[in-house]
Amino acid sequence: MDIGDWMLRTGDQVCEGKMMDRIEIKDLLLRTIIGINEEERRKRQDVLINITMFADMHAAGASDDIADAVNYRTITKQVIQRVEGSQFYLVEKMAAEIADICLQDPRVKRVRVSVEKPGALRFARSVGVTIERGRQDI
Repeated sequence: MDIGDWMLRTGDQVCEGKMMDRIEIKDLLLRTIIGINEEERRKRQDVLINITMFADMHAAGASDDIADAVNYRTITKQVIQRVEGSQFYLVEKMAAEIADICLQDPRVKRVRVSVEKPGALRFARSVGVTIERGRQDI
């Protein structure tokens, strides 16, 4: 099995020849205006967001200094402000804007963003999208 097959099986990310570490923000529940139907645009709806940022965390692990780390608290605050302060028609647009926020930190090499709308479909718990973006996409 070559490295490409191994990476596909494990879901690992490689950038610039190095394995990437992960920062995961799980189940961020926010409220925003989202949807294309008139009734969806009248009141805020719940959205469930999951973010995985891929970065090299060797420096932060060695130094124990926040200046060497991806500040996930700052990124989360920016995501909250953007999502709750905006109105979206599509979850795809929301996911793309969240990815852009994450990639503003130059240490973040890649990001995976999932956005779900709980209860949007009658017989489903939720519906959503997952996108991946890299530095080349900004």
